[in-house]
Amino acid sequence: MLSRAAKQVRSQLAQQSRGFSTSRPAASGGVFLHRDSAHNNASIPFAFNKENQVFADEIISRYPANYKKAATIPLLELAQKQNKGWTSISAMNEVARILEVPPMRVYEVASFYTMFNREPVGDHFVQICTTTPCMLGGCGSDKIVEAITSHLGVGLGETTKDNKFTLLEVECLGACSNAPMIQINDKFYEDLTPETTIAVLDALAAGKEPKVGPQSGRKSSEPYGELTSLREEPPTTDQFCLPEWR
Repeated sequence: MLSRAAKQVRSQLAQQSRGFSTSRPAASGGVFLHRDSAHNNASIPFAFNKENQVFADEIISRYPANYKKAATIPLLELAQKQNKGWTSISAMNEVARILEVPPMRVYEVASFYTMFNREPVGDHFVQICTTTPCMLGGCGSDKIVEAITSHLGVGLGETTKDNKFTLLEVECLGACSNAPMIQINDKFYEDLTPETTIAVLDALAAGKEPKVGPQSGRKSSEPYGELTSLREEPPTTDQFCLPEWR
């Protein structure tokens, strides 16, 4: 009798509860494992070009000789920039060789930090912030997502057929006071509306360099309009400090 009642309670709770996310969970193999493919295998050579090799040597020189492995992240970032925005297994192996560490140490870093793309991306890697400030700020990130996906004809996590744009939904990018915003490669575009977002994408597609930062006319993250506080001259030390502290 007790067992039957317990089953009924469990069934009712299961019907009433819901998951925290409706997104399909990513298979762990796609996150942490490497499987050779025609475009990503250890037989494809990778080496820093002359300019980046000089930069890599300069980065390594900042660390004690017995702690060269501390340069793993900046060298991976340098390799990713040279490799058209993604970090191949060959690039990881080259970083490991230069730093004289087991390749697994580099794989661990590259698979942990989401800043490293382990699959090819488009020329313009568009990251859309959809966390709370961007969701609520301005027109809201939902409208920005809708504008981009409609304009480019791809969904989140996809690349356009001409390989110009890859679209990805991400967590906070740290420009909350200028929400909603997107990051494209290493540049921020903020205070967006659907119209200004499409204008940025069109400029990039045409090979132009759109204005970086706020698209609203603001210079940075100052308030809109005139100042509403801190409009008077600040007090001097004579006005509020004891004589011995003046």
